[in-house]
Amino acid sequence: MGEENKENAENATEEEPPSNTYVIRPNFLNKFRPVIVKEAIHHILVENLQGKAYDGEEATEWTKQISDAIKTKLKDNGYDRYKFIVQVVIGEQRGEGVKMGCRCFWDSDTDNYAQDIFMNDSLFCVAAAFGVFYY
Repeated sequence: MGEENKENAENATEEEPPSNTYVIRPNFLNKFRPVIVKEAIHHILVENLQGKAYDGEEATEWTKQISDAIKTKLKDNGYDRYKFIVQVVIGEQRGEGVKMGCRCFWDSDTDNYAQDIFMNDSLFCVAAAFGVFYY
C-alpha cells in the first residue's frame, strides 16, 4: 500500500493546477444593456397601463405588478450575477411637474440602469431598473 500512495502522489503532482474560475467582471454578452432593458420596460408599461385611468386605490397594486414583471423579465434575459433594484412610481396627471432623483455608489464598468416613462391623459408612470453586478 505504501507504493500505491507514492504513485498517487506522483500522479497528483503531474496534473496541472485548476485554472482560476472566479469572475470579477461580466463577459461582454452578459453585461447589463440599458437600451435592451429600456425596451423591455416600455413594453411592460404599455401592456399594463394602456387604456387605464388613474385610481389611487389600484395604483399600489399596479406598481407591484409592474415592478415584479420588470424584475422577472430582467432575470429571464440572462444577466447572471446581477442584483436588480426596480422602482415604479404612478401618479395622477394634473399638469404639474414631477422630478425624481437617486444616488448610489457603484462600479461604472459593470453597473448601469434604464428607465422609461408612460403617460396618458389620466396618469403617469416612471419605472427605473438598476443592475448591480454581484462580485
